[in-house]
Amino acid sequence: MPELNAQMTEVPMRHHQTFVTIILTATLLLLTALSAPATSRAASAEVQLSAGQTVYVPVYSHIYSGPRKQPFQLSATLSIRNTDLQDSCRITAIEYYNNDGRLVRRFTPRPATLGPLASSHVHIEQNDVSGGFGANFIVRWDADRLINAPVIECIMIGTSIGQGISFVSSGQEIKESTVPAKGDQP
Repeated sequence: MPELNAQMTEVPMRHHQTFVTIILTATLLLLTALSAPATSRAASAEVQLSAGQTVYVPVYSHIYSGPRKQPFQLSATLSIRNTDLQDSCRITAIEYYNNDGRLVRRFTPRPATLGPLASSHVHIEQNDVSGGFGANFIVRWDADRLINAPVIECIMIGTSIGQGISFVSSGQEIKESTVPAKGDQP
């Protein structure tokens, strides 16, 4: 009889694990669809040149899963990649804001230069809940002349009890530099 009881309690646990896996997969697909740009960068026939931008990057410090909407904590890594083959860009600000739009942390005490094809990153730990569900980064960068705009993304990853989830959110330009680039002045 004890063997039968063990089998009976094992079945609901397997169904629960399957249900959690399905919910996490569905959430991942939804977030991936929501974070994808309306037009693919690869499909773009035109290279975007800029002398500076302010970029908004969504961050998900957690997602909700299961019927009880339990938070599934995620770590976040902001990636900034200079895509220009010849020129550098300067990262003048990296700011982390919480769900209410309040500044949580500044990551750039002074401008940092990224050489051609160089990259930089900022990491938020999985157990850091200061940002909340609607957290975001604001990244400001500039250059001495028109260059290829950097790729700015946030990679979210979480693991818990044998489950894992990861996805990327792309940065969205919210302001173009209004100052003429030095190398492009007449």
